[in-house]
Amino acid sequence: MPRSRNTCLSANSSAKVLLTPQPVAVLPWPISIRNAWRGFSAKPGARGFPLSENAEPKELLVHLNLLHAEVPTHAAMLLFGRQPQRFLISSEIKCAHFHGTDVAKPIPSYQVYKGTVFQLVDQAVDFVLSKINLAVGTRAAGSQAPVSYELPPDAVREAIVNAVAHRDYTSTGSVQVMLFADRLEVWNPGTLSPSLTLQQLREPHGSFPANPLLAEPLYLAKYIERMGTGTRDMIRLCREAGLREPEYAVRDGFVTTVWRPTQSASDRRTGEVTGEVTGEVAGEVARVVMVLRGEMKRTAIQAALSLRHEDYFREAYLIPALNAGLVEMTIPEKPKSSRQKYRLTAKGRAWLAARKPKEEK
Repeated sequence: MPRSRNTCLSANSSAKVLLTPQPVAVLPWPISIRNAWRGFSAKPGARGFPLSENAEPKELLVHLNLLHAEVPTHAAMLLFGRQPQRFLISSEIKCAHFHGTDVAKPIPSYQVYKGTVFQLVDQAVDFVLSKINLAVGTRAAGSQAPVSYELPPDAVREAIVNAVAHRDYTSTGSVQVMLFADRLEVWNPGTLSPSLTLQQLREPHGSFPANPLLAEPLYLAKYIERMGTGTRDMIRLCREAGLREPEYAVRDGFVTTVWRPTQSASDRRTGEVTGEVTGEVAGEVARVVMVLRGEMKRTAIQAALSLRHEDYFREAYLIPALNAGLVEMTIPEKPKSSRQKYRLTAKGRAWLAARKPKEEK
């Protein structure tokens, strides 16, 4: 995978993110144990995090080797910092959606995401999933309607997390996620390890993490495997989905290309929802309506759509669905209740029923 030229994220780094030489004990550390807890414990199937939610920030950083001379490293800020981009401005991710096959203005949808590396990955993946086509099947095989994206979500996630984990953090460039009509391109300011070639990325190969202090926490949170399997996993996932194999290239940085399916509108699957506006209903809202069955908690709806970032889901999916009058709370007088669930309104059920005759033609 692409290898960064910097040493600021290595164990021997002398780089400091705090701007004063005062002892760390008297400084208000810009490190959030809550961010760490979200990164490890909140992820389904995480490999376990041995510290409690009440652990002190210093204990966290010592455990993960993220202190140098009693000062948090850049890696610490990227992983658990409050507003990491205050210290590493270019660590943001830029996401853009183009209707054609080239970069051209106006850009229909453009977002710049900030936050920890966990938040960056989740927001960027959710951006892509909100723009690509989605097929929602019937509930014949179970209570949950099956959902299938045109691109394997795990392949999208692998491409983005690799870009974030292996980029060159000394560069002023930012990771760019660009969705075109025919492909997804993920670019990062990094290059290959001298031990690897582009061809070897398609074959069994070792793991050469460019930023090892990022790799360990990402591994614990099950974002990466540290076995050199990421590029081959993307190839396998795309093959299984009947898609063209991904491509890897070094072009003023490292680029991963995941190809979208080539199909006409008449070939689309039953129940497919595009990332565009469907009639007067935005694509994200339509997806909520399509997967919502009975009464469901926010986490269940989010999981049904393979989305991870809670704030993004609320802002782009759930709140617009509520505002459109298609979805309602089961406990509207207590919107923040832990027992809160959501269901379709009469308007939402009518919209869903109106779609079925069109899909059955």
